[in-house]
Amino acid sequence: MTDTHAPRTDGPQPADAQPADARLVDAQPADGQPADTRLVDFEQHRRLVFGIAYRMLGSVADAEDLVQDTWLRWSRVTGPVASPAGFLARTVTNLALNRLDSAAVRREAYVGPWLPEPLVTEPDATDGVERAETVSLALLVLLENLSPLERAVFVLKEAFAFSYLEIAEALDRTEVACRQIGSRARAHVRARRPRYDAPPELRRRATDEFLAACVGGDLNRMLELLAPDVTTWSDGGGVIRAALRPVTGAENVARFTLGVLRQLGEGAAVHPVLVNGEAGLLVTVDGAVDSVSVFDFVEGPDGTPLISAIRAVRNPHKLGHLAGLAPAADAAPDPTPGAAPGTDRA
Repeated sequence: MTDTHAPRTDGPQPADAQPADARLVDAQPADGQPADTRLVDFEQHRRLVFGIAYRMLGSVADAEDLVQDTWLRWSRVTGPVASPAGFLARTVTNLALNRLDSAAVRREAYVGPWLPEPLVTEPDATDGVERAETVSLALLVLLENLSPLERAVFVLKEAFAFSYLEIAEALDRTEVACRQIGSRARAHVRARRPRYDAPPELRRRATDEFLAACVGGDLNRMLELLAPDVTTWSDGGGVIRAALRPVTGAENVARFTLGVLRQLGEGAAVHPVLVNGEAGLLVTVDGAVDSVSVFDFVEGPDGTPLISAIRAVRNPHKLGHLAGLAPAADAAPDPTPGAAPGTDRA
């Protein structure tokens, strides 16, 4: 196994928020805007469109589909538009609301735990990291508990700082109704969100220490780094083998992880990355992406972070957008066996 700190980042990057002038209102045609600016305007706001779609759906592939659908609608507009950002944001939000109905049906039949598709960047990336908390995998999982309308209001308000008046215009609701919806959504998320926000450097250190303990087979050290009620979720989607139910408890998680390590083989390599802006691990096997793992933390008795949750995505359908990630270290694997915690090849 090779542990490398230099993966390439050819796949999609985290979609961060647009500037405050990306408004949702005043998106009606206005005189004086040349039609040949359509493509330029769309490219300028592509990150906004993708960011809304991804936060609404938790799927990179579906978000990219909505980017294309939004472009098609934008390209058919015959007159000039006063606020391209407003028109595009309104369009993609409503497309996402329509898509969520079918997504809910698919997830009811999903095999094993469902996790969002991860966005991966190199560890020292700064683009979008300041907004990482609004797009973390943990938060995307929490958003699954909201109604589609609550999710839309929460995303537009909390991730992109639109006003309730602007959100009301986009969703064809009253401002008062949107305030009430937003209040409910925030309360639901706040009640389930971890109360401990470990600094990024402590997250990375704890992640690396856990990886070292796993590779070294040090069960005692693993138990020191895990919270007593830690839980691991593995998303294989019925396509590739993974734990069909969450694994809970420090000793169960540690032994489960060590069992996984024995099955990845010498072709495995683990790369520290940012997963949706947070410390995580990318696993490749013989140069191909195998899984992505990310960790949640709680504060330990001595103030240091303990791992409270491990989310590992193995479903190849959710990792296809990472196919371009081919860390150079894979060309010369270290013979030390190992793997990212939470993956399961058997």
